[in-house]
Amino acid sequence: MSDTATDIAAAEGDRENVVAPVAPVAPPSVHVRAVVTWLAIFPLVSIGMLLLGPVSESWHPVLRALVLTAVVVPLAVYIVVPRLLGAYTAFSRRRASGRR
Repeated sequence: MSDTATDIAAAEGDRENVVAPVAPVAPPSVHVRAVVTWLAIFPLVSIGMLLLGPVSESWHPVLRALVLTAVVVPLAVYIVVPRLLGAYTAFSRRRASGRR
């Protein structure tokens, strides 16, 4: 809704259509991103090693690492890390709005 439409809606007493501005949250620091990435990677690698272990016992360690990372990295980059960062952003917004 534009500022003019908001002003008109407020002047007419239509409080339902007035949208409160949301304060922008600063992007997460490099330290937060590192922790979030670790929180995504560690469980995925642990689970991947448990599942891949019995199947890949006779494989060369490099091949094992290749297969494991071929699964873990896309899962982390496209699914897990964005969801964790979204949760962090929601938490940061809630925390910032509680301080006012």
